[in-house]
Amino acid sequence: MDNFRPALTPPYGAAILRNRYHPSGSISSVTPSLPEHLRAWEEEYREKGRLWKGAPAHMPDLPTGSQVLELGCGNGKTLSAILRRPWQATALDVSVEAVRLCRKQAASPARLLTADACNLPFRDAVFDAVFAFHVMGHLPEQDRRRMASEAARVLRSGGRLFFLGFGIDDMRSRKGYPVEERTFRRGRGILTHYFTEKEVIGLFVGLRPVSVRTDVRSTRIRGRDHLRSEVTAVFVR
Repeated sequence: MDNFRPALTPPYGAAILRNRYHPSGSISSVTPSLPEHLRAWEEEYREKGRLWKGAPAHMPDLPTGSQVLELGCGNGKTLSAILRRPWQATALDVSVEAVRLCRKQAASPARLLTADACNLPFRDAVFDAVFAFHVMGHLPEQDRRRMASEAARVLRSGGRLFFLGFGIDDMRSRKGYPVEERTFRRGRGILTHYFTEKEVIGLFVGLRPVSVRTDVRSTRIRGRDHLRSEVTAVFVR
């Protein structure tokens, strides 16, 4: 992985970053080697480019100037919606190629980093909100728990975490090679986990659930109806 130069300048960068911050403004990559299920994403973005289009159907109300972090920004689908709000946005992805695509799409004051969300390069309690949309479901259980713990760590008191992941009734559930309970490997090696509401609540130890629900909708693909299922949750620290 290469080094990169995010839009962070002292004293702001020093205020939120841990010891990976350098006075020059550059941050060393924290993803020197990737396991297969993460390398698969790098290959997907490199070959196919922008994988995700559109924008989230709903975004929360947060105060002007809120410090917001997105985990797993991909090519910028959710980030594009975040940037339309009067917030201070930071976004990261473990894929160098995804972050490059995101930079290209989001010519904005967003701070973009190539980093591991299971080992966030930020100090404790520096963000007012964390978005984890369809990112934890692409990890094995141990890493899902690590990422959830890190997300909680960087939230300020009263800060909110917004979660989105596929539910157990989704049309792709149980398709692919099973690697863990309700976790399947498909294609190049990409993992997808399918959540229950109870599991999501148990994932974020130390955060209080505000709302947890499963949304199921029908989508038509090639003349046939299929179910899409997503668990949506909001937590507060």
